[in-house]
Formats: sequence, structure tokens, C-alpha cells
Amino acid sequence: MKVATDIGGTFTDLVAIDENGSLILEKAHTTPPNFDQGVMDVLKKSGVDMKSIEAFFHGTTTIINALTERKGAKTALITTKGFRDILELARGNRPDLFNMVFEKPTPFVPRYLRREVTERISYKGEILTPLSEEDIRTAVEYLKKEQVEAIAVCYINSYANEEHERKTVEKIKELWPEVYVCPSVDITREWREYERTSTAVLNAYVMPVASSYLNRLGQRLTDAGMPENRYIMQSNGGTTTFEQAKLTPVNIVESGPVAGVFGASILGKIIGEPNIIAFDVGGTTAKCSLIDQGAVKVTTSYYIEKDERHAGYPIMAPVIDIVEIGNGGGSIAWIDEGGSLKVGPKSAGALPGPVAYGKNGTEPTTTDANLIAGRLSAKNFDMEVSLDNVKNALVEKVGKHFNISAEESAESIIRVADSNMNNALKLISVRRGYDPRDFAMVAFGGGGPMHGPTLAKELNIRKVIIPVAASVFSAWGMLMSDIRHDFIQTKILSFQNASMDELNAMWKSQIDEAHKILASEGLKEDQAVFTFIADMRYAGQEHTVQVQAPAYPWKEEDRAEIMNRFHKTHEHFYTFSLPDTPAEIVNLHLVAYGQLNKPALQKIAPQKDDISSALKETRPVFFSEDGWLETPIYDRSKLGYGAKAEGPLVVEEPTTATVVCPGQSLSVDEYGNLIVEMEME
Repeated sequence: MKVATDIGGTFTDLVAIDENGSLILEKAHTTPPNFDQGVMDVLKKSGVDMKSIEAFFHGTTTIINALTERKGAKTALITTKGFRDILELARGNRPDLFNMVFEKPTPFVPRYLRREVTERISYKGEILTPLSEEDIRTAVEYLKKEQVEAIAVCYINSYANEEHERKTVEKIKELWPEVYVCPSVDITREWREYERTSTAVLNAYVMPVASSYLNRLGQRLTDAGMPENRYIMQSNGGTTTFEQAKLTPVNIVESGPVAGVFGASILGKIIGEPNIIAFDVGGTTAKCSLIDQGAVKVTTSYYIEKDERHAGYPIMAPVIDIVEIGNGGGSIAWIDEGGSLKVGPKSAGALPGPVAYGKNGTEPTTTDANLIAGRLSAKNFDMEVSLDNVKNALVEKVGKHFNISAEESAESIIRVADSNMNNALKLISVRRGYDPRDFAMVAFGGGGPMHGPTLAKELNIRKVIIPVAASVFSAWGMLMSDIRHDFIQTKILSFQNASMDELNAMWKSQIDEAHKILASEGLKEDQAVFTFIADMRYAGQEHTVQVQAPAYPWKEEDRAEIMNRFHKTHEHFYTFSLPDTPAEIVNLHLVAYGQLNKPALQKIAPQKDDISSALKETRPVFFSEDGWLETPIYDRSKLGYGAKAEGPLVVEEPTTATVVCPGQSLSVDEYGNLIVEMEME
């Protein structure tokens, strides 16, 4: 039995798959701030025999919560003499160009906790100034007095030579064994001193939080009888062990959200849809990502708290490219100072939750609106629902302002929420040069199936896939993942003149390190699979594009092929290429996968009779373009392979509902996925 749990803002999800492919799906309320309790609750609720679990996968929001809520450790920074203020200098590019009162982000480490050490390494890796151990000693004595809990170490050119950082960590541990220490080279070996320093600081900041949480959860799982084979989802779409996650917790900052994107890519490959827009609507947020030709896009240019007005904080660690907005089932509807209706980003969360949950919530949410709009049934909730309370909240908080009814208030909230989600989908498709008509949408999460078909209709997306485990799909995605580690090394070289021996030596070093780490995680050498990426640019450019490179070792005849791939990639993203311009290699990026056994998808029985046997009832349902329509409601558990129907209709299951619009058709594939299609314009 393989089990995955995913902590969301409102619910903690579980998916379990046995050796025959049979699924167990369960949800329990998230339990902040003791998130481990929600995990234990959903495990108990599922009835899974803890001793039968051969592998456990976990996704958590603990790290991103600690960062956004500023609940990490008191952290210090040790850096190269002369670079004490690197966190404040940051970058000069302002996102809000005409904002005359713009303020740079406040550093996570105040100036008095930043200490300088005499040392200097050149960009080539040459030691120019030896490391001063006396400076380290002085810094540690000072930081002891300040009672810091964690120390980040980042020297200016350590990406080119890690010797000084390693010696510094050894010395700190000798002088102060109890303190958490994070050298930047444990996370990234890319250049750009500000981004590296920020990443090291943020990692150190959450190390105590991550260790405390994972130790607590690990002990509770052990006490319950679960074996030790446990993994946690990383932001890069792969997994790692609990022990490794304690060392580099910044790599799990987007632990939960990315699992669904990875799951969508796997599902797309199974059903023959390589171009996918993954669309996940949970309790707190809506997330979307684009998968082109089966490839999940991974970037190291990731920021937290970045928006059109704020620069945010960079994290130079591989993260699946994802757009996330504060619009989920629990997003609160409110009236702004100008009298306009807004939905989100504030969420009702798990407590008190939407008004419908009956936990003393008074603020109407998207879930409440979908309930009154007929898209959800009160019978589908796992608690008693007072429709009168929901309607009263809608009228009180929205209706009175516009002099409209509860039903009209619900309509308005749905339209605003759809508009917000539509903008997010455009950001990862149209705004990046992709035509939505070339993609299928995989809609999941509790709210994805309700909103996905409507948004697909607006964007001319031809097909929407609602997976079997839609509401817990991110947890399902974890079960399909492999262990993954990224190794990125900066080495700026003219590609035309670069020695293949030098490049292959760098690949070899990364491969050896990958084998070492995978072995420490209990994997054999034949379980390792490598992907090779070259970050390249034209001479004179600042930034790079990722080029899928041939496997190690590179041969001289590969040079022309790599250049050809670079030109094509550059033209795809920027609409032009410069075949006569010299190119540079900036980074060599090795992706190392440790392959794990994955459960097979179970096929379902064919539809034996007319689809009317799955009909539950008929009720009025609101559709954004068509208004209120008398709509048939079907039970998903009674739909077999080959079942077909024309919209409008709603397909209900215990934890979500799929809303099929007029003009769309519904079918069920051999794996039980719902396929919503429409004629293309």
C-alpha cells in the first residue's frame, strides 16, 4: 500500500493505492498550527492499516506559511567582508516603476545580525584572500550573545569554489554544535550573489521549523506503526526523504501545489495529451501551470511575496513554474472602498471556513456562492448545512450593498471568481505566447471541476479532463513522482570554443554527487536516471534559456545539435534567433531522478445501461453565460466507461462536482476520468 497526504489551507487530503490499483480517497479538516494532527486525522479516517504502508508521501504548506507569517527562527548571516548589506542592496529593478514611495523588501536578517569574514575567491574559483578563522570565531561569539537560532553562510563567489563555506561551517559546528547552519552551496551553485544570499538566508530561517515539524510528524507516524520509508514533495516536482528536507527545507516551499501539476503531466502522458494546462482550485488558492509536450516547466527564478508592486524575495532553487492567486473555495467575498465586489485573497480557511460549514463563519465565500447557485448540493457536505444561514450571509455582506437577492449575490461572486481565475490562466498561456486551443485542461482540487469547464469555454480550450481523484489529485500526483535532485553549476564559457573535456568533467562531477546523494536515500545505481540541461545565451545578453541537451558524455559532433536546439528555443520564447552570433554556456543543469515503483491506474467497467440510471435529481443551476437552467444531476460513482451526455449537467461526487455548460459534452474514459469537450470556434 502506498499512501500520500497533502496539507491544504482548508483540507488535508489522502490518497492510498494498493498493489491492484484500488483507490482510497479521504479528506479531513486542516488543523493549524498543528498541521501534523490533520495528517493523523485523515490517516485514521481512511482506515488504512499503518503497518501495511510500504511508502508514505507528504506535501505540506508548513514552510511557505513560516515564511509568509514570519514565524521562522532568529537568523544571522555570515558573508564576505564588504558585502554585509547585500540583502538591502538587492536589485535595482523596480516592479512598480512610477511608484515614488516604493520600498525594498525588509531583509529577513537585520543588519546587526550580519557579520563579515575576511576571505575572497575569484569568479574562476581561485583563492585570492585566505579564510580568516579568527573572524569566524569573533562572529560566532557575537551571535551566541544575540541568541540566534540559525546561521546562513554565503560568500561572494562560493559557487565557483565551495572550500571556504565548507571550512566555515566546520568551524561554526566546532564552536557551537547546537546552532542550525546553512551554507549556500548546499542549495545552489549558480551565480548572482543577491539571489544566492537570499536563498541561503530563507533556508536557514525555516530550518528549525522544518526539523521540528518533520521530527514531530515522523515520531507520530512511527508510534502509529508506520514503516520508515517516507518521502516529502519538493518544489521541483520530485520527492526527497524527510532527513534531506530538514537540511534544505527551502526546496519544499511549494511542496503541495506542484504535486498536482506533476500528476497532470503523468495523466496527460497516459491518456495521450502531451499539452496540458493544469488547473487546481483548492480551499485557499487557485493554481495553474502549463505543460508543453509533456515537459513540466521548472524555473530557478522564483520569488515569494512578489506582485506588481512588490519586489518579493528570490529563492534560487528549482520550482515548477506555477501561477498562484488567492481565489479558492474558501475565498471571502467583500466590498472594497470604491464599492466594488471582490473575491479573495483572504480566505475563511479551515476555521471557521465557509458559512455552509456551520462553524460560526459569517463571511460568504465562493463555496457558499456555488451552493446557492445549485452547483453544489447541501447533501454533499459532511455536516448539516443551513441554507438560510448561507443566504442571510450573502444578503448581509453583498446583497444589501447592491440591493440584490442571495441568488444574485451568488451569481456575482461566481462571475468575479471566474474572472480572477481566467486572468491567471491567461498569464501562463496567452501572455507567454501559447494558444489555449492547443492545450487540454486538467481541472482538479475541490473547485477545479466546478469552474474549469466554464473557463475552458471562455478561453476556447477544447477539452477538460476531470481525473478520478479530482479533489485529492495533488496527493495522487505524489504517488506518481520519483525522487529528484537538481545540480546546477555556473561556468560561463564561449560554447563555440569550450572544451568538451572541460564540460564533461563538470557533468561527471555532478553525476558522482547525484549517485552519492541517491545512495544515501537508499536507492541503487540502476534506479538513477539523468536529464541534461544547458542554460545558454547569446554573447552580450544578460539572461538565459534552458536547452534540452544530449546525454553525457558530450561528443564534438554534439556541438552543432546543441547550438541548433538553442536557436530554436530562443526563437520560441523571443520570436527571433541570431544564428551568426556567438553563444555562451552559463549553467550546466543536471536533473537526477531516483525511480520509485508506481501504482498502475485501474480501469473501470463499461456503462451497461442508459446514463439515466445515474440520475440523482433535476434542479436549477446557474451558468455564467446562460443564467439559471433546469439541470440534470448525475452520480459519478454510477457512470461507467463510455457513458455520454450533453450539457448542461452536473456530475456529483462526495468532495466536488463537475459543472458541464450548455454546448459542452461529457464522456467517461476507460480510467474513469470525466472528459468535457466542446466544438472549437
